[in-house]
Amino acid sequence: MTTKAEQAYQILRERIMDGTFGPGHRLVIDQLGREHSISSVPWRESLRRLEAEGWVDIIPNVGAVVKTFDTGSWQRTMRLLARIEGLAAALAAPHLSAEDIADLRSLNKQLSAALSAYDLETFGRLNRRFHEEICSRCDDEHLSELIHNEWTRLDLVRRSAFWYAPGRAQASISEHEGLLDLIEAGAAPDIIETAMRRHQVNTLEAIAQHEAALEVEQRG
Repeated sequence: MTTKAEQAYQILRERIMDGTFGPGHRLVIDQLGREHSISSVPWRESLRRLEAEGWVDIIPNVGAVVKTFDTGSWQRTMRLLARIEGLAAALAAPHLSAEDIADLRSLNKQLSAALSAYDLETFGRLNRRFHEEICSRCDDEHLSELIHNEWTRLDLVRRSAFWYAPGRAQASISEHEGLLDLIEAGAAPDIIETAMRRHQVNTLEAIAQHEAALEVEQRG
């Protein structure tokens, strides 16, 4: 039987993840209690759990607010994804059929079309789907769930601020194709793992270099 604390946790987590409660949103226990007929104690338990997971900040004299992410949060999430997605891709490769790879190539073409239309929202959604489609085949439910949660965190970071490096999106599409070529050719797991990790690190480095160049330009 699901406890009241678990119900409260699921309600808050879903609303944070679907954007209903965006970064900086104040979570008022009394209001939540009236809306869902759940007493204050389960809400407090769920908020402490969400704080421990990094989704909520509990601020003295203010209360609980949805975490607002900064550049450091984005970098940490990207570094973690680089590591765990590399492992997941290596584990997933033997489970990806020729049909799966064809579907992923089609998805990559949709990414290219979205970029050509400068539809960045669709590009972001399809890019996440591309990565999660591969990693979901790793035959490790815990690893797949961890990757899903970190992509959700990444989406929340992007709602707090937007990072952009000219040319990176197009390069990312090419790297997707290269990764699929390796998987299709039956490359060794360590090669696939390195390719996926390098793909994520390339994004991290491209944006860091772009931000550094902007700082120099502003100072000049």
